[in-house]
Amino acid sequence: MNDLDEAYASCEQIARAHYENFPVASLLLPRPLRRHVAAVYAFARTADDFADEGSLPAHQRHALLDGWLTRLRSAEASPQPGLEPRSGEPSTSVQIFHALGATIRDKRLPLAPFEDLLSAFRQDVDVRRYATWDDVLDYSRRSANPVGRLVLRIAGYDDARLDAWADAVCTALQLTNFWQDVKPDYERGRVYLPLQEAEAYSASEADLSRPETSRPWRLALAAAVARTRALYEAGRPLCDALNGRLGLELRATWLGGTRILTRIERHDFDVLAHRPSLGAIDVGWLAWRVATWVPR
Repeated sequence: MNDLDEAYASCEQIARAHYENFPVASLLLPRPLRRHVAAVYAFARTADDFADEGSLPAHQRHALLDGWLTRLRSAEASPQPGLEPRSGEPSTSVQIFHALGATIRDKRLPLAPFEDLLSAFRQDVDVRRYATWDDVLDYSRRSANPVGRLVLRIAGYDDARLDAWADAVCTALQLTNFWQDVKPDYERGRVYLPLQEAEAYSASEADLSRPETSRPWRLALAAAVARTRALYEAGRPLCDALNGRLGLELRATWLGGTRILTRIERHDFDVLAHRPSLGAIDVGWLAWRVATWVPR
């Protein structure tokens, strides 16, 4: 195994270690694509940790993200692995950018989606509440949608129609994660449900410290879940448009996201007492639904 293969293997290990946030059925991806997607994921996962994990003050988190941007631009320009890890960076930094740089050059990926991701992570450092749906959707445009577009580019697709469908699915997945994690996000000081939605149902933020979800919050979350389902439906044509293993991957991911929404609904939107998630028991169901998928 050469240095580049080792770098990609390191990225895949990072992806496996965070399996819940990696695409639902990532093993469905063709092997040549998987290593490139893992490099993108390792870049984003590590940067997200700079914004979220540990107890560093805001200015140090911003410094780490600024350094990540510098590494990104250097990786695009040079086939060399790059600088040794800086203070606060993981030991895998060199390998991440060695692999990512190769992916960017090999697949001719634009830097803008990566820069959008970093701008969203910077926002995570400072922003803890969102006033409107437009604010939340703008955040998702930069924190989730770039990943979908990068996967399409890695697979060789550059089509505005596919991009729009991918954006809808990625935003829906991001919102699904928000409704899954209302409790842990609140414990970290964040609330992603827009204040306009909470106010519409008289949902008090203080209620989020309770063991069970209050009725106003259940009503607000029901509205949010309905909006999220509409986004999944808007993006569903992407799952029909792409064939092969990437198409299977997309269908499994779409089905996994909508299944989580169904679990939220079945628990009457009580996300504080019941965190909905996918587990081993869902693998067979997903495989059956993917195999029997009927395009619309």
